[in-house]
Amino acid sequence: MKIELVTTLKRHATKILAELHDSKEPVLITEHGQASAYLIDVQDYEMMQNRLKILEGLSRGETAILENRIYTQTEAKNKMSKWLK
Repeated sequence: MKIELVTTLKRHATKILAELHDSKEPVLITEHGQASAYLIDVQDYEMMQNRLKILEGLSRGETAILENRIYTQTEAKNKMSKWLK
C-alpha cells in the first residue's frame, strides 16, 4: 500500500489519482504522522460496499436462525407470493 502526506495529495492530486487508477493500490493519507484516510478506486469501493451488504444479509440470517425465526420452503413461498407475482 502506498502512503502519502495530505500536503502531497493537495499538491499532486492528479498524479496520485492517475497512479491509483493504474495500480488499483489503495493510498493511505496521513496528517501529522497519523493515518487520516484511505484513497481507493471507485470500482473497488463499490465492490466492498456490495460485499458488506451480502455479509449483513448473512448476519441477519444467522441471527434469525439463532432466534428460531425460520420458515419451511412452502411457508416462505406463501409469505413471498405477493412479491413474486
